[in-house]
Amino acid sequence: MSTAPRIRIDLNSPVPAYQQIVDAIRALLVDGTLAQGAVLPPVRRLAMDLGVHFNTVAEAYRVLAAEGWLDLRRRRGATVLERDTPAKADPATIDEFRRRLRGLVAEVLAKGATPARVMRELRTQAEGLDR
Repeated sequence: MSTAPRIRIDLNSPVPAYQQIVDAIRALLVDGTLAQGAVLPPVRRLAMDLGVHFNTVAEAYRVLAAEGWLDLRRRRGATVLERDTPAKADPATIDEFRRRLRGLVAEVLAKGATPARVMRELRTQAEGLDR
C-alpha cells in the first residue's frame, strides 16, 4: 500500500480512530485502488504513520478481515482478498446507511456547509458509483 493514497484520520473526530481506518481502507477496496493481492502496511508501520496505538490499526484490520476483505497472517501481514459483491443489500443495511448518512449531513451542516454544497458532494459521490 506504499504507493496507494495515504489514509488520513481525524483524532478529534467523535468517530473512533479504528472506524475511520476501516472506512478509509474500505473505500480504497471498493473503488479498486487496493486490488486483490495488495499487501497492506504492517500494523505497527501504519500505526506510526497515523499517530495511533498499534491495537487501533489491528482492530481495523480485524474488522476488515471479518467482512471478508483481508487475509491476516502472522508475520505476513494483511493481504487483500478477492471478494464477491453481495447480490442485494438487506433492508437493515439500507436503514443503517440512511441513519449514518443523515447523521453525516447534519454534522457537516452544523459545521457551516451549505445545503447546496452538501448536495454537490453527494452528487459527486453518486456519480462515482457508475464506474
